[in-house]
Parts: sequence; structure tokens; C-alpha cells
Amino acid sequence: MSDSTPPPTAAKRGPSNLRLRVIWGAAGATALLGSVWFSPWTFGLFFASVQAVMLWEFYRMMRAGGYAPATWIGIGASLLLFGGTFGLLEDGLGGIPSLDSFFNAISAVTNIGLLWRGLAILLPILLLVREMIKWPAHPQPFSNAATAFFGIMYVSLPMTLLLVVAYGGGSYDYRRIFGLLFLIWASDIGAYAAGKTFGRHKMVPSISPGKTWEGWAGGFLMTLVVGWGLKFMLPDVPLAHRLVAASVVAVFAPLGDLAESMLKRSVGVKDSGTSLPGHGGLLDRFDAFLLVLPVLALLQLLA
Repeated sequence: MSDSTPPPTAAKRGPSNLRLRVIWGAAGATALLGSVWFSPWTFGLFFASVQAVMLWEFYRMMRAGGYAPATWIGIGASLLLFGGTFGLLEDGLGGIPSLDSFFNAISAVTNIGLLWRGLAILLPILLLVREMIKWPAHPQPFSNAATAFFGIMYVSLPMTLLLVVAYGGGSYDYRRIFGLLFLIWASDIGAYAAGKTFGRHKMVPSISPGKTWEGWAGGFLMTLVVGWGLKFMLPDVPLAHRLVAASVVAVFAPLGDLAESMLKRSVGVKDSGTSLPGHGGLLDRFDAFLLVLPVLALLQLLA
């Protein structure tokens, strides 16, 4: 997701790799858009799976860095976090409107709070017990437990906050997710095009040599244009709200990309995984979400 010239290793890729990228890119985009559009349940199943694979890739990179996080405990907790939140929102907000729909919504929010607090309290204890069982075969027990817990906070919690966007209007609305996807893609495409054409001044060369301030400005501008254009898809969302959302994406999507690039460099890996042949891992594809979604969810809750 660089906004300028690909690294030298990428230049060696031949036509077969380009064909692979096109095929898997088209298949991935079709699965993504189709699952979001078809029903809330296909949306929930798709993103529950995506965030679980992303977390697995994170733990894999941490193992490359010398840590030993509790992979399966973390993935189980992530599925409980996402699946439980989705189920409570769909049960409380996604049904047919009725006289008690308001009270259903109150109940859903209360139960989600209990679920999140319960995980925040019990998961660290479970991770520490696991380290006690593994000790002394696993050195750095507290670092291992902290790494496993941080994976939930860095990957699974932000991806769970995607549900706040999806249900922000009171019930599931696929158009909101489409709008978010279009904004993130606009930021990425605009940054690449502007960076390749005008890029001169590096942003953080020690982390991502290809990213430039000119590319970031181009991505920001294109994201604002798409935010304005979303009036045709989301006519009920005021222009000011759309432009605020576009600005959040334009600022925090590149930061999400930089954060993941720093992570990969720190552990000495090129891609987070091989989930998407020719594209790397799912964490490489959805890294922008990880810093965008917490900010958007906070603004949604404050609105």
C-alpha cells in the first residue's frame, strides 16, 4: 500500500505474478462486497473470519520476533469479542422495528459492555495461567502474555468497531460499509497516483521509503472528493458528517499502513502472510482499518 515506486523486490515480479494479483484481487473484492451487500449475517461471518486471520498473522510475526503469544487463546477471544458483539447488535437493533425496539437497543448496548469488560478482566488472567503452565519452556512469560493481549487490542477490537459503523443508523446498513471502503480505497489510490507523479518529500523513510507528503496530500484530496460524492449513496448522511469521515480516513489510514510497516520491519518480515497470493496477508490489506475504525466509532458514539 505504498504511494510511490514499489520496492526493488517487487520489480522482479513477472507477468505470472501480476496475473495472480489481478485474479486474487478481483476474487477478494467480489467476496468482500458480496458478503457486505448480501445480508448482515454474511457480513458478520466474513469479517469475523477476516479479523481472526489478521490476528493469526500478527501472532505469526510476533513469533518471528522471538515472542510466543498464546495464538489459539487470542483467536478464540477475538471470535468471542466480534461474534458476541455482532450477535447482540443484530438481536437488539437488527430486527423488525416494534414498540419495544428501543428497550432491545438498550439491552444490547448493556450486554455488549458486560461482554467487553468481562474479556478485559478474564483474558489477562487466562493468558498468565497459560504462561505459568508453559514456564520455564517459554521465556519472557509476561512479554508473551502482553503480546497476546495487545494483538486483541491492535487487531480484533478495531475490527469489532466496524460493527459500530455498520449499525450506526440503528440497523445494519451495507451502504455505510461500502462508503467506508470507497473512502479507504480513494485514500490509497490517490496517494499512490500523486506520490508516483509528484512525490519528492519523504514522510517517514525509515519505515516506508515510498510514502511522500505529496502522495498523502493527493490521497487526502481524493478522499474528500469521494466523501462529497457519497451523497448519492448516503443521502441521509449530512455533508459535514461525510467530510469529517473522509478526513478521518485521509489522516488515519496512512498511519495504519505505517504502523504495520513498522511492525514488519521490526520483526524482519516482508509480508504479514500469504492469505492472498500476490498481495501478502489480510493484515497487509486491512491495516488502514486498524486506526481508522476506533476514531470513526468514537465520533459515531459521540454524535
